[in-house]
Amino acid sequence: MTRQLQRVTATTDVHSSFAQATPMLAYLHAARAESLVVDCGDFFEGTGFYRLGQGQIESEVLTSLYDVLAPGNHGWPHYFEPQLHEMTVCANAADESGRPLFDRVRIEHISGRRVAVTAVISPQAFSAIPADQRTGHHVTDPAQALREVMLEHHHRADAWMVLSHSGFDEDLRLAGACPFADVIFAGHCHSDAYGPVPVGGTLVVKGHELGVGYATAEPVGAGWAARTGAFPDTSVIPEELAVLQEKIALISSTLGRRLGIVNEPYLHTLLDRRLLSDEIATRLRTGLGADAVILNETALRPVPLGDVLTLGDLLAIEPFDNQLVHAFLSDDQSEDHATLLAHLVEHVGPLAVAPTPLPPTARTVLTTDYIADTCLGVRTRQAGLRLGQAVRGVLAAPFADAADALQGGAQ
Repeated sequence: MTRQLQRVTATTDVHSSFAQATPMLAYLHAARAESLVVDCGDFFEGTGFYRLGQGQIESEVLTSLYDVLAPGNHGWPHYFEPQLHEMTVCANAADESGRPLFDRVRIEHISGRRVAVTAVISPQAFSAIPADQRTGHHVTDPAQALREVMLEHHHRADAWMVLSHSGFDEDLRLAGACPFADVIFAGHCHSDAYGPVPVGGTLVVKGHELGVGYATAEPVGAGWAARTGAFPDTSVIPEELAVLQEKIALISSTLGRRLGIVNEPYLHTLLDRRLLSDEIATRLRTGLGADAVILNETALRPVPLGDVLTLGDLLAIEPFDNQLVHAFLSDDQSEDHATLLAHLVEHVGPLAVAPTPLPPTARTVLTTDYIADTCLGVRTRQAGLRLGQAVRGVLAAPFADAADALQGGAQ
């Protein structure tokens, strides 16, 4: 296919959302004829498609339909796989010696213009990568990195596109600090802000997450215009993607396995992860005899539930396969619980804590391996239970138990 590029089409935070993937796949396949197709990070992790497929479907989609990628904090190791590494750009990620981890910029010809495409990941997003996955890596200030890349390559480009895995509000500030950028495609934030929002001569825009929509930018006059859109509904998959669709369908059938009857108060609701986190923390403290339990709400995802909990529901609610561990607190952490909790909130968001307040004598906490390794940096002992098992135990009664309960009620 001879491509005559007229625009940039961007997705972000797809998070392995392939349950209804045909509209996205069909649209991007058709759009490639005239679009440079890019992604702003976090294409991986978030559903059972990733847990069961280990990223193979995501990698096939990216290598089949995309041109340029920004790395996200989810799925960070995948961006170092040879094919994906060749597609990935990032201006501010480097190794311990300061060498860039990825190409810093790509020059593309779009509608007669030389367009520089680069990317950044914010320090906050980078710090959310599990510690063992980012060993030997670091990031520099995004704005400073972009200015350096622009100065190095300004003679090669007529326009600048930035793929940012930072958050919409951060990208508004980035636009103010980097007025040479024509368009900043935002990602990472999962906010209701999509734009486009002008900041001086820069447009900040974000496509809808989870494979629902896209953002696009194209030359208009001397500048650029940007907009967002939803992938048009369709059930027709291009012939070239038929094998890929079969792989998705195979995993989808496995994810439909029924696990149990959904309990009140989660029945027929969009999952309240605050409620679920608190109930899990309370049960775990009692069941495992822990001094205290600390969980982060963001370990869970809000998912609509019906009568029956399926494997797909469970893996979408707890997509990261967290292991529960007993974390042995340092002296400083044990003596100042307020500072400890504030540190955790800053790095992982809202917490479910049991009991509240933490007992003054608490020297260990039951938490996830992610929090222990990434935020606490302390010695741990495995609890022999995964967070997903605890989620399942709270959310649903196994079918045999549910049948017994119904029979007992009838008597």
